Amino acid sequence: MSKLLLLILVVLAAWWLVKGFRRRGAAKGAPEAAPEQMVTCDHCGLYLPRGEAISAGDKFFCCDEHRRLAGPAG
Repeated sequence: MSKLLLLILVVLAAWWLVKGFRRRGAAKGAPEAAPEQMVTCDHCGLYLPRGEAISAGDKFFCCDEHRRLAGPAG
């Protein structure tokens, strides 16, 4: 009976170690994405990532309609 309990403990310890190493390996393999700069729409004030914004000069807009409403001066 004690041999069976010892075997179960060894198997559980091995499983726990393997599970821990897998988690560490997965965390190291995936690089974190760099945060993107947020800008505000000059028309409505909405915050959005700079990559999704429409720029006109030094101003940013959330959509083409808001850029158009700002006028030709941008």
